[in-house]
Amino acid sequence: QLQLVESGGGLVQPGGSLRLSCAASGFTLDYYAIGWFRQAPGKEREGVSCMSGRSGSTYYADSVKGRFTISRDNAKNMVYLQMNSLKPEDTAVYYCNAGQYSGKYYPAYWGQGTQVTVSS
Repeated sequence: QLQLVESGGGLVQPGGSLRLSCAASGFTLDYYAIGWFRQAPGKEREGVSCMSGRSGSTYYADSVKGRFTISRDNAKNMVYLQMNSLKPEDTAVYYCNAGQYSGKYYPAYWGQGTQVTVSS
């Protein structure tokens, strides 16, 4: 069964850091582009970052550029999102995704999400 499971969310103070992890099972991440999305209450889901499958090129939303870093470990079938200098507006449910990248990211398989709350 194809599955993505996120972990690492929680409550953090502004300026703090969190690292989200996403474990893939039932398929091999090597052949996929990967992405992180988030959805805040009352807002639409938005793309945070993605990494192409072949070149490993990375892309970030302007709102997180310089603060977040996406990475992958194909040997472990894992995806990560390092989040530094967190702000209250980063509060959202964060979703891992495996998809395709061809000029833009096309999401395919979703995890269940992990809550990130940035508050003092």
